[in-house]
Amino acid sequence: MGVFMNKTIIGESDFKRLRQAGAYYVDKSLFVEEVLTSPYKIILLTRPRRFGKTLNLNLLYHFFEKRETDESHLFEGLAISLSDVYQDHLSKYPVINLTFKDIKDDTFDVAIHRIGVLIHEVFDKHRYLLQWDSLSSLASQLFDKVLTQKAEPKDLVDSIRILSEQLQRYHHQEVIILIDEYDTPIHAAYTNDYFQKMIGFLRNFLSGAFKDNSSLYKGVITGALRIAKESIFTGLNNLAVLTLMDEEFNTCFGFTISEVQKILDDFGLSNYFDSILKWYDGYNFGNNKILNPWSVMNFIAQSNKAFKPYWLNTASMDMIEEVLTPGQHSLRNELNDLIEGRTIIKPIYENIVFSDLNDKNSELLWSFLLHSGYLTVVNEIPGRFRQKYQLQIPNHEVSIIYFELIEKWLKHHINLSQLEALLRSLTKGDIKLFEKKLKAICLEIMSFHDFAGQPEKVYHALVLGILVWLSDDYDIRSNRESGFGRYDIVFKPKNLKNQGIIIEFKRVEENECPDDVLTDAIKQIDDKAYDVELKSAGVRDILKIAIGFRGKDVYLKSSNINNGKVVDRALLNKS
Repeated sequence: MGVFMNKTIIGESDFKRLRQAGAYYVDKSLFVEEVLTSPYKIILLTRPRRFGKTLNLNLLYHFFEKRETDESHLFEGLAISLSDVYQDHLSKYPVINLTFKDIKDDTFDVAIHRIGVLIHEVFDKHRYLLQWDSLSSLASQLFDKVLTQKAEPKDLVDSIRILSEQLQRYHHQEVIILIDEYDTPIHAAYTNDYFQKMIGFLRNFLSGAFKDNSSLYKGVITGALRIAKESIFTGLNNLAVLTLMDEEFNTCFGFTISEVQKILDDFGLSNYFDSILKWYDGYNFGNNKILNPWSVMNFIAQSNKAFKPYWLNTASMDMIEEVLTPGQHSLRNELNDLIEGRTIIKPIYENIVFSDLNDKNSELLWSFLLHSGYLTVVNEIPGRFRQKYQLQIPNHEVSIIYFELIEKWLKHHINLSQLEALLRSLTKGDIKLFEKKLKAICLEIMSFHDFAGQPEKVYHALVLGILVWLSDDYDIRSNRESGFGRYDIVFKPKNLKNQGIIIEFKRVEENECPDDVLTDAIKQIDDKAYDVELKSAGVRDILKIAIGFRGKDVYLKSSNINNGKVVDRALLNKS
C-alpha cells in the first residue's frame, strides 16, 4: 500500500531518488515478484502513458542490479522485502536498462543520435569490462565506437546483444534487460514521416537484444501499444504480450481503489474520494478497477486542491486528433454516444497497425483509443466469430478531450462570435435570438446528406456538441430516464438557483404543421414529467424547449416554469 512520507514529488521516475528523498510512494514492489514468477522469459507490458511504467522498470533496475554497495534500505518497509524471492534475487544480476521515453524527435538522424547517446551511457556504466583480459575483440571494438560516439546504426543494433554476452561471461550470471517505452520513437516517427526507417532499426535492435540470447535471464519491455504487422518483434517466440486486457500484472500500474483510499487517508483528504472517482477513475485493467496515478498525485500535490485534466495536459494530442476527427458521419454518431455517457460495442485488436489508423472507418481506431487510455472496457460481449467489448469514456477528465475535439471541429465550421451569441441567448432565456442563431449555424454546417437515416439523432448530436460549452455551469445529460420516459437533453445548473433547461427534438413531416408538432413536444415534456430530475434537485426555474426540424428548416417553441408557475415566455423576455 502507501508508504507514508510528508511530501509528494511529481514526475520523479527514479525509484532510488524517490526513496532517498523520503517522498510518498505507493508500494508497487511486488511487481518484482510477478516478473520473477512469470513463466515468460521476455514480457511486453502495455499500459497508457503516465501510469507508472518508467518508475516500475526503474524499480526492477535497482532491485536486480549487482553492485558493491548494499542498497537493501531502499526496500525496507515494502512488500517485496517479505517475499520469498527477496534474498535470492536482490542485487544479483548485471542489468542493462534503457528508456526511450524522451525519443520524440522530428527526424530519423536526430532520433538515432539520441538512441546512440543512451547506449553510450549504458556502455560507460560497464566501462570496467575494458580492463578485463577476456573481453572479446569484437566487444572491444564496439566499446571504442560507442564511447567515442562513432557508432553507426549498424553498430547500435547489435550493441545490447554483444554487451549482454560479455556481462554474462564476466559476472558468471545471466543478464536482465529492461527497455522502457519502446514505442515512443515509433509514435514520433509516424507523426514525422520516418516511420519505416525507425521500424527497420528497432526491429533489428530488439531482435539482437532478445532473440535467442542465451545470456538473458529476464527481459521486460514496456510501451503503450503493441506494434503489429510491421514485424517489429520478428522471431521472438519467447515473448509474452500482456496488455491492459490481461489479468497478469493488473494491479502493478495505476492505483487501485484501496490504494487511493489509503492515499487520501494519509493526506487527510478522504472527503475528496467521490470527486476523485468521478474525475480519474473508470479504467479496467484485467477486470480490476484502476485510477489514473498521475492525475491523482497531481491533485494531492496542489495546494488549492483543484480538479483539472492533469493527464491530458502532459502530451501532444496530435495523434489522437488525427485518428479521431468528428467530421465523418458514422464517427460523429459514435462520438455522440460516448459523450452522452453511453457505450459502444466494438471488437478489440491486440496489435496496432499504424497505417490502418489513416482509415477513419477502421475498427482499429477503437483499439488504439482503448490501449492509449481514452476508452475503457465495461463488459465483454461474446461473439460468434470474434469477441466484442462494450466501451465507454472512463471518467470526466478523459471526456474533456472528446469535448475539445468537437470544439475544434465546430470552430472550423462556426463563427465563434455566432456561437457565443447562441449560448448567451439560451442562458438568458432569449428564445427568439436562440432560434435565429441556431438556424444560422445549422445552415452553415449541415448538408442534406447528414439527414439520411436518423435525422433526429443528427440534430441531437449537433445541438449537444454545440452546447457542451456550457458544461462549466451545467451538468449536461442526454437520453436518460426521468419521470415516465426518456428525455433528449437536460441541463442541470450547478448553481441550483439558476435556470434548468429541458430540450426535446422532433422531426416535422411535410404534411405536418410545425406549431402542432412543437406543442405536442412541450406537452410530452409535461406529460412524461421530464422535469422530475430537476425539481427533485431543487431547481425551481425550468425552461422547456421543443426543437423541430424539416430538412434544414428549424422551428422552436418554449415554455417556462418559475417556482412552480408557468410563465409567459414573451413577458419573461421583455424583463
